[in-house]
Amino acid sequence: MTSRFVRQTLGALFLVCGATSRGLAQTTPIPWLDRASLEYSVSPNVVYRTANNVDLKLDVYLPPDRKAKTPVVMLIHGGGWVAGNKDEGSLWVLPYLAMGWAAVNVEYRLAGVSNAPAAVQDCRCALSWIAQNADEYRFDTSRIVTTGWSAGGHLALTTGMLEPRSGFDRGCPGKRTMDYWGAGAAPMPKVAAIVNWFGITDVAGMLEGAPNARGYAIEWIGDAPNAFALATSVSPLAMVRPGIPPILTIHGDQDPWVPYSDGVRLHEALQKAGLPNQLLTIAGGKHGDFTSAENDRIWATIREFLRKQGLPVEPTR
Repeated sequence: MTSRFVRQTLGALFLVCGATSRGLAQTTPIPWLDRASLEYSVSPNVVYRTANNVDLKLDVYLPPDRKAKTPVVMLIHGGGWVAGNKDEGSLWVLPYLAMGWAAVNVEYRLAGVSNAPAAVQDCRCALSWIAQNADEYRFDTSRIVTTGWSAGGHLALTTGMLEPRSGFDRGCPGKRTMDYWGAGAAPMPKVAAIVNWFGITDVAGMLEGAPNARGYAIEWIGDAPNAFALATSVSPLAMVRPGIPPILTIHGDQDPWVPYSDGVRLHEALQKAGLPNQLLTIAGGKHGDFTSAENDRIWATIREFLRKQGLPVEPTR
């Protein structure tokens, strides 16, 4: 699965840099890419949280000339909450770097370390880490976008849609809004937009006996006595309310791993609530193994979606 995501992102890089693969000679230079190793910096494996005696890490990608604060994309890998790692998705940051953004690539606890809702809590803490370290890295906390694929799409949604009072932010390190003995959590920025690549939206609908039951979801929820209530509490469909960020969902209608109905139902719920969102359906598309032409269309849609939210999308020259 990793190789297909690498191919997908590299194809997107050509599009974002202003070139398409059609009729492009292999020797044609891409100035931004030629300069990247000299002008961009990477801080790998920064510990943002320790939980279950596990140091959770993220990678920070920074563009050049950071006198002004920059938009930042928070990338979350997939793998059904049971597999995968942040390194396999590192190339996903390239289109955003080409637009002059910073990027934060996040790992989280998988089911083998801790069952739900650990992954949700970790990603919320990563969002808090971005806010806590905004001055050092020159992040613009008013322009944070969360994105991810599959389980990472689900976590991109929950990271942006949850409210601090939901309780998932407890345990995030950093400055608290109340004193040591209070119940306050670390201040949490509001996400500007969410780009959801075929993420799970109804975790409860994937448990035993449900029409869309999936083994990875059952493993992630584990044997909690309140399994259905827990699964519902981490389902984006249960988080639709006024004030959540604009959401773009990309989903193939023949996806065998995450039902296309997940994307449709979220879109319909958001539409009914009058909330800004868009569903891009890839006809015949499966679980991210899209063609070059489909990928071109996807990234054109992403850029237009971000532009509508007032976010910069012009390629860095």
